[in-house]
Amino acid sequence: MSEPVEFSLAEDGTATISMNRPALHNAFDEGMIAALTAACLRAGEDPRVRRVVLEGRGKSFSAGADLNWMRRSAAYTAEQNYADALGLGRLMRTLNDLPKPVIGLVQGAAFGGGAGLAACCDIVIAAEDAKFCFSEVRLGLIPAVISPYVVAAIGPHQARRYFCSAEVIPAPEAMRIGLAHIVAPRDGLAAARDAMIATLAQGGPEAQADAKALVGDVAGRDIDDALVNMTARRIADRRASAEAQEGLAAFLEKRAPSWRAG
Repeated sequence: MSEPVEFSLAEDGTATISMNRPALHNAFDEGMIAALTAACLRAGEDPRVRRVVLEGRGKSFSAGADLNWMRRSAAYTAEQNYADALGLGRLMRTLNDLPKPVIGLVQGAAFGGGAGLAACCDIVIAAEDAKFCFSEVRLGLIPAVISPYVVAAIGPHQARRYFCSAEVIPAPEAMRIGLAHIVAPRDGLAAARDAMIATLAQGGPEAQADAKALVGDVAGRDIDDALVNMTARRIADRRASAEAQEGLAAFLEKRAPSWRAG
């Protein structure tokens, strides 16, 4: 029996996390959630990993919750439901906070929690046939656990519409509202992925981790003395780092920095 999630690491430092339940459109249950969380933690902790690609095998990225999982949860106690939801919450936060750039490669359906996974990625490349949907209200549910990441991606006004309407969002509209960054032909997804990997390879890995954390630390804050001081300290510390010294030296000497060697 195949694993619900597969992890691979290429020589260039690209880790690929593949949701591997294609017959079920990569719908997830507690086992797949645990496996995805473990794969994300593995990628985050491995110093060889420079960037991560999250993908779904088969026709869809992820159709959200598995029907059998939902049937089981209907019989859960309140505490069991809370613990179950917390597992999904940990997955979303782990993916969102991964200290490496994450590319989400989305084709077909990205519904419910699948759309939430996309919202946690730093760069979303969607196939022209990709469809996003926050379908929870049609089941009498709400997209609670994924909501912080989706609202951060598309803003509260768009979220109010799509959380309440459960409309299917085609790829061009997903890009317009901020849920996707790039739309590519279905047969051009790999090429778009490779182009983005090549772009990310130009940046210093420590700087990319700091830049990603910086966004989270400044988003939504008032521009006051505390924020000005914090950002000044961040760039001062980065300038003094070995990676920045190497990057500046390479620029002045008109050579590639060490992280691009080979």
